[in-house]
Amino acid sequence: MILPHPVSLLGTGAPDVETELMGQLGPGAIFMMGDNPALSKMPEKPRLLDFFRQRFSPFTRNHLLQSAHVALKSGMEEKVVLACLLHDIANGALIRVDHGYWGAQLIEPYVSEEISWAVRNHQALRFFADESVGYQYPEAYIKFFGPDYQPEEYVKQAYTQARRHRWYMTSRLITLNDLYSFDPNVTVDPELFTDIIGRHFKQPQEGLGFDGSAVAHMWRTMIWPNNLL
Repeated sequence: MILPHPVSLLGTGAPDVETELMGQLGPGAIFMMGDNPALSKMPEKPRLLDFFRQRFSPFTRNHLLQSAHVALKSGMEEKVVLACLLHDIANGALIRVDHGYWGAQLIEPYVSEEISWAVRNHQALRFFADESVGYQYPEAYIKFFGPDYQPEEYVKQAYTQARRHRWYMTSRLITLNDLYSFDPNVTVDPELFTDIIGRHFKQPQEGLGFDGSAVAHMWRTMIWPNNLL
């Protein structure tokens, strides 16, 4: 049996099934722990693109690949291309709330400080236009959040701080390439980025999730997302 994670149910009005499922425990009914047969089994030592292929939702996977491809075709530096490839990584199979912060944590041990900073701060920058690079507030956000939406104060503060930072433009370029990367008819081969990943993403020999890093548990959560504990 699979018990939904509490954060996915809060505020949804969905019934609390924890007590009900506990009552169903018995010889023929146990909670999920380990590999879920409904998911493809991850390699023993998973690498970054294994998560793209086997765990990320199709929408997020395609969006990230398109974003990085747009940056690559535009002649952006490799650090920007990789930042675009990783910017919404938390949305893929982990969590959407504050996804820039979660995503930056996920990749921090494996990329340069500049790339993780850019991923963290794109979350705030995407809400604020920058005409110097042709970035406008996304029309999609008007549909998503309504015409009167205003970001929370912590987002506004993060934007103000990021605007003055020496790596501002690296993060801003994520948002610029983000805008044009939602075409459902475009398919990008992940292998296109193998060399860039090899040069700028330190893949642990033990595999992501098993290297003892401070974020290994986050990668394991994506490997075994349905574990009870």
